[in-house]
Amino acid sequence: MYEGFANVYDHVMNHIPYEEWFERLKVYLAEHGLTSGAICELGCGTGIMTELFAGAGFRMIGVDNSSDMLALASGKSYETGSDILYLQQDMESFELAEQVDAVISVCDSVNYLVQEDALSSVFRQVRKYLKPEGYFIFDMKTAYCYQNIIGNQTWVEQDEEVSYIWENYFYEDSGVNEYMLTIFKKQMDSELYERIEEAHYQKVYEIPHVKKLLEQNGLEIVECFDETFKKEPTESSERVYVVAKIKE
Repeated sequence: MYEGFANVYDHVMNHIPYEEWFERLKVYLAEHGLTSGAICELGCGTGIMTELFAGAGFRMIGVDNSSDMLALASGKSYETGSDILYLQQDMESFELAEQVDAVISVCDSVNYLVQEDALSSVFRQVRKYLKPEGYFIFDMKTAYCYQNIIGNQTWVEQDEEVSYIWENYFYEDSGVNEYMLTIFKKQMDSELYERIEEAHYQKVYEIPHVKKLLEQNGLEIVECFDETFKKEPTESSERVYVVAKIKE
C-alpha cells in the first residue's frame, strides 16, 4: 500500500485542506493547555501535517508503514531543517521511547484498519504511550460519506505531470470500501509515462463501536465533532473527529 503511489501522493491529494485541519487541531489543543510538547502522528504519510506541527514548535514523531512515504517526509524535514523523528512501523504495533502529550491521526488513516483487532491494537498502543493528561485525536470517514458521497463512482483527473483513474466500490454488507487506483506519471526528461496500479481498502466504524473499543483499551471519548470541527456529528456528516483521553 502506497509504495507506488507515494511519489505522486502530494500531487494527487493537493485538494486536501491540511492547513485548515492543522489550525483546528492546534486551536483545540491550545484551548486545552497544550501549546508545546511531544506529538506522535500515526499514518503521517509524506509528513505534511507533521511538518506543520513541527513549525508551530511541537516536537514531532511521525509513524507510517510505507518506506517510500517516509523517504519523502524525511526529504521535507531535511529541506526545512525540522527535527522530526520518523519511524517505519505499523500503527497497531508502534513503539515509542517515551510517552507523548498527544497522538493524532488524520486523513482517515484509522479507516485503513479493516480488521477490528487492528483498531483495538492501535488504541492499546496509544494508551501505553499517551501521557495521563494527554489527548488522542483522530478522524474517520463515515458510512454516509462512503454510501452517498464516494459511492460506486469513478473519477478521472489529468494534467501534464500526472493522470489517474480512481475507481471506488463500497460493499455495504461488510462496510469495506475499495479504491482501485491507476496512475500515469510522466517520467523525468521523457515524454513517456509510468503506469502505477494499487488497491486500497478502508472500513466504516460507527461511533458507538469505536467508543466500546476505546473503553476496552483504557481510553474514553471526550468529544466528537463533524468535519467542521465545530459541531457534533449528524447523520449526514462526511467526516467525524474523535477526541479521547485516558479513562479516569
